Amino acid sequence: MAKKQTTPQEREPRMWLFKSEPDVFSFQDLLKAPKKRTGWDGVRNYQVRNFMRDTMKSGDLGIFYHSNADPSGAAGVLRIERTGIPDPTQFDPASDYHDPKSPVLHPTWLMCEVAFIEAFPQVVALERLRDNAALAGLHILRRGNRLSITPLTESEFRAIRKMGQ
Repeated sequence: MAKKQTTPQEREPRMWLFKSEPDVFSFQDLLKAPKKRTGWDGVRNYQVRNFMRDTMKSGDLGIFYHSNADPSGAAGVLRIERTGIPDPTQFDPASDYHDPKSPVLHPTWLMCEVAFIEAFPQVVALERLRDNAALAGLHILRRGNRLSITPLTESEFRAIRKMGQ
């Protein structure tokens, strides 16, 4: 008997960790955005671009993580609304993320659109994440990890969300 193919609409949402420095873009900035939605732009890493292009889908959930903050940690939950959108900052000469080599017809850099779901009453500090055995494999806890978006397992997402509530 042939295995039934799962369509993108039928698959379970994937989980992600979105990392941003609060002085660049904070969870509070997301709350202030029109309709509490914004483009996650400025990504200049091919692995993360490929996540947004090939793996991430509308309806996926994410944890918003503040890095280089006091304290660094998880601030809330967001949902991916759209993926694989050409990042307009690559074409803007005034942007820090301008890439003059990116062709307009086949853009090098993509972004996704994210929306607010819930804020944690307090940031779940990095130290608390490190102390939770259920999060031992979390990418953000690995030395040298600098990716702005990393995948989470469902159990990692649930553990962080529970800590935040």
